[in-house]
Amino acid sequence: MERRPDAISRRTALLTGIALPAGLLAAKATPAAALQPAAALQPATALRSASSPRLTLPAPTGHCRTGTVSLHLVDPSRPDPWVPSDRVRELMIQLWYPAHMVDGHPRAPYLTAPTARAYEKANGLPVLNWPVTAAYAGAPVHQRRGGWPVVVYSHSLGGERFETTSLVEDLASHGYVVVTIDHVHDAGVVVLPDGRVATSAVPQLPGEGGSPLTTKAIESRVADVRFVLDQLGAINRGDNPGHEHRPLPHGLRGALDLGRVGMFGQSDGGSTTGHALHADARIAVGVDLDGTFWTSQAVAGSGRPLLLFGRQDLDSFEAATWAEFWKNQRGPRLRLNLKGSKHDTFTDFAPLLSQVAPILGEPPSWVIKGIGTINGQRAVAVQRAYIGAWFGKYLRHHDSTLLTGPSPRYPEVVVTLP
Repeated sequence: MERRPDAISRRTALLTGIALPAGLLAAKATPAAALQPAAALQPATALRSASSPRLTLPAPTGHCRTGTVSLHLVDPSRPDPWVPSDRVRELMIQLWYPAHMVDGHPRAPYLTAPTARAYEKANGLPVLNWPVTAAYAGAPVHQRRGGWPVVVYSHSLGGERFETTSLVEDLASHGYVVVTIDHVHDAGVVVLPDGRVATSAVPQLPGEGGSPLTTKAIESRVADVRFVLDQLGAINRGDNPGHEHRPLPHGLRGALDLGRVGMFGQSDGGSTTGHALHADARIAVGVDLDGTFWTSQAVAGSGRPLLLFGRQDLDSFEAATWAEFWKNQRGPRLRLNLKGSKHDTFTDFAPLLSQVAPILGEPPSWVIKGIGTINGQRAVAVQRAYIGAWFGKYLRHHDSTLLTGPSPRYPEVVVTLP
């Protein structure tokens, strides 16, 4: 099987116009391949156990044990924005939450077997031994009076809901319910409960300057987020909006404090966060992880807090959109730049790339090309600290000196204050 060494960085090229080998852009799925049965995407090695070492993620740092559950949601009020023949909008979401008792519940995989095989096939990878998460599948929810604050995650263009698991499960371990969304047909690979594999059907977007197509992409994502928030309200009332009505974890009813909702996202997910924070008053605070603000709503800012957390050197267009937002933002704002980082440093590629490189026979320069010179484990630790401090301040009223200026504990972070 031919490897595409740069496939892991394809979103950087698509979003910022960075020149990469022509074969890289060919990795993006076309509308014709948007929906296939899972079996059609499985490589011949799918039924054999992977012989590569087990990949790992940094352990969560909070005191809460965590659980997780996935739901298939269907919005009958609108068609799929990229495959109009799909007359309803389908989404996959995953909840990560503080768990009560975990005995008898298995640790949840980073990727289910069908998703792993589809992802490997789409990205030209061999069968890998993907991580096992720290969360327990279907474990009962640890109940707390008033519920836990909620954080929603929106993935990058062509990314998936699992792409920042190292950040997501850390937040859950600190007492948040985190809801990750697969924007179906915007995501790279999504395996639906009936075995269908939905791949990206978004046409190639311009690298700079935006377009009506780019605006459509962000607006459709924001509509997804608003629908998910509606469904979280139903879950909190004790309903089960999952399309298949599979059992939900015990104790989920009343476990969400929907009066304290935050949101974050990487790349286009960060742009989605900025737009959603402007458009939906239910979202109290946001974090943009290296995302260009493609829409006027995102650039316009809001009266609510937004943290900009970007790579060391922004491309000129992203920097311009951040500068315009900075002038317009009425609510609290903070900008951080991570030295030695690149666009994909703000995903699980940071801790995983150095582990995958020797399996693929790639040199250290390949890792640097993907995530920069910063150590991947360190990158995760830095992001966890600042994201946790930001949500802690605005969802829990916990002040942190990290948000007041440069910190000797994190000298790789450049802080721009209001």
